[in-house]
Amino acid sequence: MFFIAAPVMPQQTAPVRIIAVRGDIEPSLAAFIRREAQKAKNEKAEYIIFDIDTFGGRVDTALQIASFIMSIKDSQTIAWVHGSESSMGVSWSAGALIAFSCSKIFMAPGTSIGAAAPVTAGADGSTVSAGEKTVSAVRAQMAALAERNNHPVDIALAMVDYDVELWEAVIDGQTRLVSKSELDRMDAAGISAQRIRVISSPGKLLSLTAGEAARYGLASIAADQESLFASLGVSGDAEESSPGMTDTVISFLTTPAVQVILIIGGLVLLFFELSSPGFGIPGLTGILCFLLVFGTGALLGRVQPLEIVFFITGLGLLAAEFFIFPGFGIAGIAGFLLIGLSLILSMQDFIIPSADWEWALLGRNAMVVFIGIIAAITGIAIIALAGPRLKIFDRIMLKTQITGTAGGPDPDTKASGAVSSPSFDDDENYTALVGKIGVTDSVLRPSGKAVFDGKIYAVEADGEFVDAGRGIIVTRVRGNRIIVRRT
Repeated sequence: MFFIAAPVMPQQTAPVRIIAVRGDIEPSLAAFIRREAQKAKNEKAEYIIFDIDTFGGRVDTALQIASFIMSIKDSQTIAWVHGSESSMGVSWSAGALIAFSCSKIFMAPGTSIGAAAPVTAGADGSTVSAGEKTVSAVRAQMAALAERNNHPVDIALAMVDYDVELWEAVIDGQTRLVSKSELDRMDAAGISAQRIRVISSPGKLLSLTAGEAARYGLASIAADQESLFASLGVSGDAEESSPGMTDTVISFLTTPAVQVILIIGGLVLLFFELSSPGFGIPGLTGILCFLLVFGTGALLGRVQPLEIVFFITGLGLLAAEFFIFPGFGIAGIAGFLLIGLSLILSMQDFIIPSADWEWALLGRNAMVVFIGIIAAITGIAIIALAGPRLKIFDRIMLKTQITGTAGGPDPDTKASGAVSSPSFDDDENYTALVGKIGVTDSVLRPSGKAVFDGKIYAVEADGEFVDAGRGIIVTRVRGNRIIVRRT
């Protein structure tokens, strides 16, 4: 009897996507991670590996990234801190927060994790230490992430809070890192815990090497991608995503300094356009400046229809102030306020702050917009005052002075040096009438008819009404205007 062996099926390769989390944690990186993770979810990737290599960054962005990673349900999330010639091998500050949001943490030998004290963005775009409310919020979030993903909670707290005292202790034969408050509670409950040494004393933040993280149950060791895949039980190649040129440009355009420049340029150029006839390059360039502000905000997921409505309404009020209402009043002020509010909201993904770090971010955004608007108003005032004297504005400024009326030029303008209208030339026949005396044939109001040497002429009284039948004398002639006064 012969038996036919069943064919051996090749091992199925689980789809894996690697997403690089490198450099400063900033809003453009959050947008990149959301975009690439969504692609991985659409491809039904079994594992999404976040290749972390960062000293940290903004706490608001880190919280957004952590919340997004926690929302991933159909794929297992992996944090991998690996070392190479081109990497720093660290997952500090905001990077540690992102690592704790993943279901598993792997680290290569020689790497480290920790020092997750929160920082926020200052007015100049730099990072500054956060207040106690922010520390409390991040501490609670780190603890929640650790609990959900079965990471040691006390380690998470010691990485965020300077007041946590962390001990190495042996509990039930297992070496663990436990906070002093937890050890005191265990002592009071009669639970045996052998204290070995202090790992993180008060006033310091906890950081762990890869070996220490593995020893205390926080991470597993994976020296390279091959060993990482072996630990996960997958094989084959993985598609890796890293920020490209587009992400770099967005990161540059969303820096506070560039945002201020775009706001100033947009407002000043739109003022140019409103002040000159037609529609040309200043208007197009001004619109482009604001498209960059709102466009980059939209790519980062921070612009909603409300911001666009506020901005368009503000522009409409400013236009009304220019063309309908004289001077600068309520419409102009309201227009600037709405434009400023729309710009502030385009730089954040919330409307009303609820956390301490949100208030700090709101203050930073308001400062950026305030500086931009004040600088733009100053520039507009300088241009309005000095523009007529600057040659660069000759093509958009009207310098010809209107010195006449519909009847011709003012006869006194030549003496003052003003420009006379070229529409009328002196008529020799009329010029001969200067000094002649005649009689009004109709009432001059101030124009009318008069008779000189038996001929009727159209005349104009010089600043007075003259009744019919009164004697008059021709004082001057300008073009076809015969100017008379009563004798």
